[in-house]
Amino acid sequence: MKICRIDMSTKSISFEEVKEEYVGLGGRGLTSRIISDEVDATSHPLGKNNKLVIAPGLFAGTLAPSSGRLSVGTKSPLTGGIKESNAGGTAAQSLAKLGYKAVIIENKPKNQELNLIKITPEGITIEDASYLKMKGNYEVGNILREKHGEKVTVMSLGQAGEMRLTAASIAVTDPEGRPTRHCGRGGTGAVLGSKGIKAIVIDPGKENKVEYHNIDNFRAAARNFSKSVLAHPVSGQGLPAYGTAVLVNILNEAGGLPTDNFREGRFEFAENISGETMFETIEKRKGQTTHACHPGCIMRCSQVYNDKKGDYLTGGFEYETIWAFGSHCHIKDLDSIAKMDKMCDDFGVDTIDTGVAVGVAMEGGYLEFGDDKGAIKLLEEIGKGSPIGRIIGNGAAFTGQAFGTERVPVVKRQALPAYDPRSVKGQGVTYATTPMGADHTAGYAVTSNILGVGGVVDPLKKDGQVELSRNLQIATAVLDSLGFCIFVAFPILDDETAFPEVANMINSKYNTNFDINEILAGGQEVLKLEKAFNQRAGITKAQDRLPEFFKEEAVAPHNVTFDFTDEELDKTLEF
Repeated sequence: MKICRIDMSTKSISFEEVKEEYVGLGGRGLTSRIISDEVDATSHPLGKNNKLVIAPGLFAGTLAPSSGRLSVGTKSPLTGGIKESNAGGTAAQSLAKLGYKAVIIENKPKNQELNLIKITPEGITIEDASYLKMKGNYEVGNILREKHGEKVTVMSLGQAGEMRLTAASIAVTDPEGRPTRHCGRGGTGAVLGSKGIKAIVIDPGKENKVEYHNIDNFRAAARNFSKSVLAHPVSGQGLPAYGTAVLVNILNEAGGLPTDNFREGRFEFAENISGETMFETIEKRKGQTTHACHPGCIMRCSQVYNDKKGDYLTGGFEYETIWAFGSHCHIKDLDSIAKMDKMCDDFGVDTIDTGVAVGVAMEGGYLEFGDDKGAIKLLEEIGKGSPIGRIIGNGAAFTGQAFGTERVPVVKRQALPAYDPRSVKGQGVTYATTPMGADHTAGYAVTSNILGVGGVVDPLKKDGQVELSRNLQIATAVLDSLGFCIFVAFPILDDETAFPEVANMINSKYNTNFDINEILAGGQEVLKLEKAFNQRAGITKAQDRLPEFFKEEAVAPHNVTFDFTDEELDKTLEF
């Protein structure tokens, strides 16, 4: 495999052999290592000294199930620290088939310009893309597929990335060519925009350079692992049936569904926006209740949501999005929320930070809670690039400053996702301590706190939460490096045969002899270097905290606060 560097100041492209110390790294492990090695932590995120690293996971393009996620790493313009954001879609497998271990984009043009990067078996070219200026991701994808072929992968920016807004995402097309998968968190789209790049087209043609040391052993391990995934009640039944939106009713019942900007833990209209309601609506309108976000995904928790006329409205409609524009903003109309999801995909903004920003604007009096039509109009302003649109497109922290609002649910300036940290305490520990800023996927404690997966840890008590978050953050760093969907964690936590099959897959592909403990040690190393980068960037333990209102205000129905001491939180990633 090879690493490619694209220098956007000279438009030069170079290739290099993979360093020995990078051979065993992929996905997040590789992006974080390269950013840590090559980027001055004090550099400006949108300046020439920052870099953007695109890396498939170690299993990309292989027979391993649900292993097609792509990592993008950089210094975040939102958090000011190191960032890895990953997405499904077809990019990871296309790059792996072409033999790319990573693509590193560095420097920036002297003048503002828009370029297109094209990656094919013949090599890499840089072309003018000014004809795509201020177009949304859907139109960009349609234009580029018509020009370069229906089967190409398109990674692109919407208007938000061009404007370098700190909630800007990078869209990745799904198997149907729709820009529904996003490297959403941390403003990676703003960094790509700062490099003068509007889109990346990847066409693997008939190339497939994915190699195995022992394909028979790999195939056997992959088959056994697939059985574990499909046999688990969450990854094999709940997610394929209802998607991640199945969590709406579950979190509402648990009192952990943040409502009205984290004032309540239950939403009186939860049923209106639940996975069950979404399932019935999709069936009635002849959409797709189950859909794979990338080839080889066997959980198929994505979906295609049609409008009342039966025409495509949006896809990849996740729980966190439904929550952000739903109960967080007291909006109960699923069609309105679906429309906002489509708008975020098109403009290229993170649905979590944008939805929370809308709620914070409601908190500041710009709109009434529950005003879905007003919220839609507000999002339209992002696409226009108006002053209020730029405020919302810069995320919840910036919006809170703009409206002089004290109640802003962020950690390291990144918005909290859809689980109240007071009534799902393990998740709160992860929000506070992950180097990524508030990120539910960094250590998904909902597993043991709510779903009873991997044991039970009482979500309302402190006992065991720090250890739970620590272990999950380590395991997640491993899964992100392999390119796995986070939901393979469910069988890994409950089926003692599952993780050994992951080790078997690693060893049969790379001719290694790692055991489980050695693999988990790799996850620790990823977290160590991410923490070290953040410290060099000036992020201290003082930023590993939740906003003070979570300590001071008890949330109904359980009337609990986030009651961890600073010393307890600081122990989470002490290793």
